[in-house]
Amino acid sequence: MLTLLAYSMVIVFMALIMTKRLSAMVALILVPIVFSAIGGFGPELGPMMLEGVKKLAPTGVMLMFAILYFGLMIDAGLFDPVVRVILKLVAGDPVKIVVGTFVLAALVSLDGDGSTTYMITCAAMLPLYKRLGISRLVLACVIMMAGGLMNILPWGGPTARAASALGVDVGSLFVPMILPMVVTGIWGLFVAFLLGRRERNRLGHIALMTAAAGASGHGAAELATGDPKISRPRLLWFNLALTIGLMAMLILGIFPLPALFIVACAIALMVNYPSLQEQKERIGAHAANVVPVVALIFAAGIFVGILSGTKMVDAIAHSVISAVPDWMGPYMALVTGVLSVPFTFFISNDAFYFGILPILAKAAAVYGISAAEVGRASLIGQQVHLLSPLVASTYLLVGLAEVEFGDHQRYTLLWALSAALVMMLATVLLGVIPIAGQTA
Repeated sequence: MLTLLAYSMVIVFMALIMTKRLSAMVALILVPIVFSAIGGFGPELGPMMLEGVKKLAPTGVMLMFAILYFGLMIDAGLFDPVVRVILKLVAGDPVKIVVGTFVLAALVSLDGDGSTTYMITCAAMLPLYKRLGISRLVLACVIMMAGGLMNILPWGGPTARAASALGVDVGSLFVPMILPMVVTGIWGLFVAFLLGRRERNRLGHIALMTAAAGASGHGAAELATGDPKISRPRLLWFNLALTIGLMAMLILGIFPLPALFIVACAIALMVNYPSLQEQKERIGAHAANVVPVVALIFAAGIFVGILSGTKMVDAIAHSVISAVPDWMGPYMALVTGVLSVPFTFFISNDAFYFGILPILAKAAAVYGISAAEVGRASLIGQQVHLLSPLVASTYLLVGLAEVEFGDHQRYTLLWALSAALVMMLATVLLGVIPIAGQTA
């Protein structure tokens, strides 16, 4: 009975999100409450929900201040010199332009917000693509590949969801993934090089040189420049040092991630915008990005708390384990990595990470595979996830790049799948996820 109730809850939860009958936040709160009440757990719901929220509080705090911090860095103009240098270096060469697009999109993606990445990168690079006649499908492709790579940063969303759903520390998921991210990033640069060379061959060298002079004008550079009212060019080196120090301490694990971003955000806000009015304006400007993410994390606390407290996760896990062939069980980490590609494409991140991942982790635990290892494997699908029609920000990308959504999917899908394969191989070869667990 409990198993049936648990499956019904997960199915209803995913259906409501996929059909957009309810927002993810509302579904995460109401669906488990209704089903647990049906199961007779009503009197115990309060402590279960509170326990779930307590577990996810550090993740919510970290996301809030991480988004604020990188938003402040963009406002202050930390990335403006990088944009200008890239625009100067690429000149009129399609290969340099496409590779530069990937690099720029990856840098801007540090704030974890896909919409910001799309707006800044398209604003900077689209004039060059139009002037030289480079396919805008290439623009959308390399931006999406960079976004998919950087989407697994701790404050990007999927990593936080995986950590929340599995009850593990965000750092234990992300830090081991840094090297696979580097390898996948190198592959992304190689793909950008291939696409750029293809465009250079198509356009022809003579036509390219004729258009180069016009493309090197300052129209694109002007679009890449930040708002002078809030930009802080004199504090560039301070902001750079602060960001490098933050990243170093994050990798070394000297302090918990939430504490790091709280302190860094306070310092950045105080130094760059010392007046109270300026601070209020900057915080208010980024509230639209912060509030939905943090609200989602705390709503997930309700879902996870009830799922665990009622033992529904255990019931589903037992049924999944019994259905897994004996020969496949020890390979659950690899199975999770493979499944993450179609699942995060055909269903939302919320449905996968909160509805399916805990079940896979329970099944893998029988074979000695840790929740952190399963969580890392689940991030591999993010290389393809942004192509999903369920991702709202992707519609912004195709709109800014002036391409059709279906054309973008067809052009980018194989390249995105190749990135997922490279990340899978890198995680296995580097020992980030095991090839096989123990025999049950």
